Amino acid sequence: MAVDLEELKQKILEFATKKAKHKSKMYIKDLYKADPNAKPREIKKAANQLVQEGKLEFFSSGSTTMYGVPGFGKSEEDQFGKLEE
Repeated sequence: MAVDLEELKQKILEFATKKAKHKSKMYIKDLYKADPNAKPREIKKAANQLVQEGKLEFFSSGSTTMYGVPGFGKSEEDQFGKLEE
């Protein structure tokens, strides 16, 4: 059963914001819990759209990519310094 993308994005954002009070960065596996009825691919698509909209942010340590809510925890730049281009 296909899930409404806007509804799924709202569930992910609510889940991530609630979780961010205790854990500022989450794996994609953590976001799967936002809607157990949604397929992992749908969750990932919705999460990536939230990143594009600026409602979530990526955090990468080089080997692992995580998601976070802007304003919670350290940003990638704070953690590792500004990257030179």
